[in-house]
Amino acid sequence: MVVMSLPLPNPKDVRDLFEDLLGRPVTVGPTDPLLADALKHSLICLYTDDQLKLASVIAMDLPLTIFAGAALGLMPPGGAQDCVADKEVLPAVAENVREVANIMTGFFHREGGRHTKLHQVFLPGEAPPSDALSYLAALGRRLDLTVEVGGYGSGHLAVTLTE
Repeated sequence: MVVMSLPLPNPKDVRDLFEDLLGRPVTVGPTDPLLADALKHSLICLYTDDQLKLASVIAMDLPLTIFAGAALGLMPPGGAQDCVADKEVLPAVAENVREVANIMTGFFHREGGRHTKLHQVFLPGEAPPSDALSYLAALGRRLDLTVEVGGYGSGHLAVTLTE
């Protein structure tokens, strides 16, 4: 059996996953990659294959981290926007956004493809491994989108593949 390489999601995959999960309208569009300074304040998710080899790194900037976690937990939009202004990820939002990160594994599941799973999540302000940041800073197999969560606001999503 030939195992295909990991696919990048397309923008519709991203929109559909967020809409289905959050139960509200989501708009996505292309954007530039996250800058190094923004990565310091981003959610960083590491995905591995069955041999625990790093397969993908996904980042959500602070606003998207908070908006996605808040929308999943039905937190009022005003409270979520206050958290963004205060640069504070509440414990309930952190728990919810970890679930979002786990469900984003679905971006990579294709018939005959490599099996991937969420390996580790680093909340904004936590230091991920330097190789994860290197993948997020490099050009190559990646998708960078703005993601607007209806009623909450927008942020940045970066999906990178390691090979």
